[in-house]
Amino acid sequence: MGLEEEGAVARVLGLSRARVENERWTAFRSHYGIESMYCRPGLEGAHEKGGVEDQIGWFRRNHLVPVPEVDSLAELNAMVERWDAEDDDRRIRSRPRTIGEYFAAERPLLQPLPDEPFETGRLFSLRVDRYAQVSVRTNRYAVPVGLIGRTVRVILHASEVVVYDGRKEVARHERLIAKGQTRLELDHYLEARSANLAPFPVRPRWNRPAPQASSPPSMTPGGRLPARPTVTGTAPAL
Repeated sequence: MGLEEEGAVARVLGLSRARVENERWTAFRSHYGIESMYCRPGLEGAHEKGGVEDQIGWFRRNHLVPVPEVDSLAELNAMVERWDAEDDDRRIRSRPRTIGEYFAAERPLLQPLPDEPFETGRLFSLRVDRYAQVSVRTNRYAVPVGLIGRTVRVILHASEVVVYDGRKEVARHERLIAKGQTRLELDHYLEARSANLAPFPVRPRWNRPAPQASSPPSMTPGGRLPARPTVTGTAPAL
């Protein structure tokens, strides 16, 4: 398989075909039994990948110019899959067969796919904060409030984020692209109400009796305080 991608190659070694591969790419091609062959750098290898780059340019000019407007990455992926299916009926220049006919001839020569798919997502082990959220690459995603304080597994895909508590999937969100954003799920917080849990720390309020105001002393009609009563009587003899 001819490949020259920055995501797959960590370093080019001199002017040869040798490469230091990205460990994720090595695991991916080993899982599917792919043998990689890299082009030679410079003018000596310029003719080795021209056909591939020419078809990529054709696809971009015919489908991505102008840039399509979509509401989500999933919608864009569905559009690309439809374009790929339509491309099966296309002939490249003056070739006698269509792209789909050539692939049908090559299909029996391909190896069968493994029973288990390769996990392409990035795995993180994260702690759920007091707001029932996990922070993934500067963005925050909500999880059920019953997981506050626990450590969960988070798999970051190109288009979505999946959260697991052990082997159980507990949350799935569309991935946020911009930085510093938050993706909430109302149902996760409604569980706190039904389970009588408090998802946010609340400062206790003490039921103290309100102080009673003292009554002012009675005033005379003239606005003066009443005089003290005068004690009268005969003093006892000594």
